Amino acid sequence: MSRYGDEVAALAAPLAGAGDLDVLLDRVGTARVVMLGEASHGTHEFHHWRAQLTERLIEEAAFSFVAVEGDWPDCDRIDRSVRLEEGAPQDPRDALATFAHWPTWLWANDETAAFCQWLRWHNAHTEPEVRAGLHGLDVYSLWESLREIVAYLRTHDPDQVAAALAAYRCFEPYAHDAGLYALASRFVASACEDEVVDLLARARAAGPRRFGVWQNAEVVAGAERYYRAMVRGGTESWNVRDRHMDATLARLLDRYGPESKAVVWAHNTHVGDARGSDMARRGEVSLGQLARERYGADDVVLVGFGSHHGTVVAGEGWGAPAEEMVVPPARETSVEGVLHAAAPGRAMFVFPRGDGRPDLLTDTLEHRAIGVVYDPERDPWSNYVPAVLGEVYDAFCWFDETRAVSPMRVAPAPVFEPETYPTGL
Repeated sequence: MSRYGDEVAALAAPLAGAGDLDVLLDRVGTARVVMLGEASHGTHEFHHWRAQLTERLIEEAAFSFVAVEGDWPDCDRIDRSVRLEEGAPQDPRDALATFAHWPTWLWANDETAAFCQWLRWHNAHTEPEVRAGLHGLDVYSLWESLREIVAYLRTHDPDQVAAALAAYRCFEPYAHDAGLYALASRFVASACEDEVVDLLARARAAGPRRFGVWQNAEVVAGAERYYRAMVRGGTESWNVRDRHMDATLARLLDRYGPESKAVVWAHNTHVGDARGSDMARRGEVSLGQLARERYGADDVVLVGFGSHHGTVVAGEGWGAPAEEMVVPPARETSVEGVLHAAAPGRAMFVFPRGDGRPDLLTDTLEHRAIGVVYDPERDPWSNYVPAVLGEVYDAFCWFDETRAVSPMRVAPAPVFEPETYPTGL
């Protein structure tokens, strides 16, 4: 057993059922934002236990909505279903089955579907004005968001259609290929930026009265900045993306009202505070860091998730088919190796506040992160980020052995987006 063994034993709490989450709900208290991570996108336990905790937060602590690392138009179809909107699918699985972006298994999986079905059931027993929503925070739906804007304006405000079409037509030559647009932006300084700025200004002027149009315009603007940043390389595109997610979360909280509260589902690398890891040295920010800065550390609870070995769904390359892969045992000296040596098979750690924290929470240890692109043979040297656990998170959910998520059967998705930085996170 490592030198952290006694500390792990003292901090670990059993995690066998939803009732064991009481200690974490006590830690949440009156916090306005709770972020729930995942060490990989394709793991059953991470999806399942995030859902278990979120159900309790919605039922017992009146959390207003769930915001996920997904695209706004895709998630809007799910939101309309779970909130029983007229014309929306009665079964959220049907909305999830329409996910059009690779990797579809990220959200089109049985675990997410089960949570969305529960959310619809919960909302069916709730007054419409306080039903819990589900929304996407991410930045990738440039063309889908443009189409949504044009379709809405044609019906509700024809005078504004021209500005939306100007932006749409500017992007048309790139044939829905964000990589082509990103390359073109190297040679044309402004590319479609002027058209996007005009569209966004008009959408912001309408503001909350047309929230869907406003948010889709913000996505278009964020995506345009993101793709221009990607072609330049480095960390800027990561920061554009996380700042977009942070701003979207803030708009949603404003929309739901001053008493609103949010649960966020995203990868550990977004949920964790970048200032406590090697990400800060590289000049990267994170959604968790930005939330602490915006709302205050006492009003934000960041929860990481991790495992030692098992199986996961991922692709062997960007755009590759979903594949169940073996996750090898973690490095012995990593967070995951330390917990494997001393923690129960399933455990929860709620970190103490203030001074006098144990070394486990203050030492720098390597922390594993698996994206949608994964090569198990390279895992031992390519999937770890140096991190101080107690600075990155407020709590940690541990599963020694995990299994792959269960993807839904959906149509193969085309790949128009260039590979994310870093790969698949």
